[in-house]
Amino acid sequence: MEHVYVSDIAKYEGQEVILKGWLYNKRSSGKLHFLQLRDGTGIIQCVVFKGDVPEEIFNLADKITQESSIIIQGVVRADKRSPIGYEIGVKGLKVVQMAEDYPITPKEHGVAFLMEHRHLWLRSTRQHAILRIRSEIIKACRSYLDDNGFILIDAPIFTPAACEGTTTLFETDYFGEKAYLTQSGQLYMEAAAMAFGRVYCFGPTFRAEKSKTRRHLTEFWMVEPEMAYYDLNDDMDLAESLLEHIVKQVLKNKRRELETLERDISALEKIEKPFPRITYTEAIEILNKKGMTMTWGDDFGGDEETVLSKEFEKPVLVHRYPLQCKAFYMKADPQDPRLALCVDVLAPEGYGEIIGGGQREDDLKTLEQKIREHNLPMEAFKWYLDLRRYGSVPHAGFGLGIERTVAWICGLHHVRETIPFPRLMERITP
Repeated sequence: MEHVYVSDIAKYEGQEVILKGWLYNKRSSGKLHFLQLRDGTGIIQCVVFKGDVPEEIFNLADKITQESSIIIQGVVRADKRSPIGYEIGVKGLKVVQMAEDYPITPKEHGVAFLMEHRHLWLRSTRQHAILRIRSEIIKACRSYLDDNGFILIDAPIFTPAACEGTTTLFETDYFGEKAYLTQSGQLYMEAAAMAFGRVYCFGPTFRAEKSKTRRHLTEFWMVEPEMAYYDLNDDMDLAESLLEHIVKQVLKNKRRELETLERDISALEKIEKPFPRITYTEAIEILNKKGMTMTWGDDFGGDEETVLSKEFEKPVLVHRYPLQCKAFYMKADPQDPRLALCVDVLAPEGYGEIIGGGQREDDLKTLEQKIREHNLPMEAFKWYLDLRRYGSVPHAGFGLGIERTVAWICGLHHVRETIPFPRLMERITP
């Protein structure tokens, strides 16, 4: 008799199998116990009928507590009432460990309580759906880039200097020297792009932002492609294609999980190229018409992004922000030096920025001047400047935030549920 997983149960109709998992829920009715077994791949109802099993097994089924680890032996039966179309007629039952009183019950719990028990909250159906969709989004990012000529290059976590501004760095001691947790792998991807042409990194990034908004984590994951000989338009084309691919893959492979979350699938089905593109200046006009008092030169915060992204049914690409709003490495628009050749992609339905990127400054003297203007340590960027000394070319890239993308695709209000163990200003446990 073979150990099988719930996700594969359809292959075993009429056969006796072994299932190994945990008791998700239980109800009893006279001579019947209905045990909901979860094994990580799904949940299946296991029916213990008093006439089918020895008395000690029937009594054991009555005593099992929520989240006890169990092994069930039984026959796979078709059942039209089951969400997965099958149930198990139990023949044997073994308790591996009888769980203590489980803290998360079917009643309503506050977010603080659930976050404190995040290690257990992960076992719930809703969290399963979210994290399976997260896994699919990551897989889709990787598959799209891998299939389109990109190579994965890993960026370091420890860095000697800032990439996104010195105020949001986590500092650490590195054998007597100051080092920082990375804010982005971008600078290293620029070096890799000069070696391999088209590259990307995927990993955790860290921002010590004192933000308690629904969109901010102190540790989050990014996919960061970087491409030699790309300009801003090429960059925007890639961002569109990648996002379209991600949404299509989730719709294709994780529709049941979206339904579990009660996500409006029709909104996701509209995500097809081309996406609307507007300039920063046009965005300012939209915001002022919507009653927000914006002056040209102001950067957008979460409120502004929410208002803008509610104006469109698809992700909107906002390009050419004022140079003063952007990082030191952004290239100025030759048509208007006040502007940066940059783009932010705002997810629809009020979700805001999920991608930030643009064309990089490829001229040595200009980049040296910008490093001075931003009061950054020239010595720490010596290697970065070498990229402009030895075969500099126009190049561009972007970073896609996994957690914000998950929040949008899943229809979640807050990013704290989009990552297994969120790190927030007030939380570093569990």
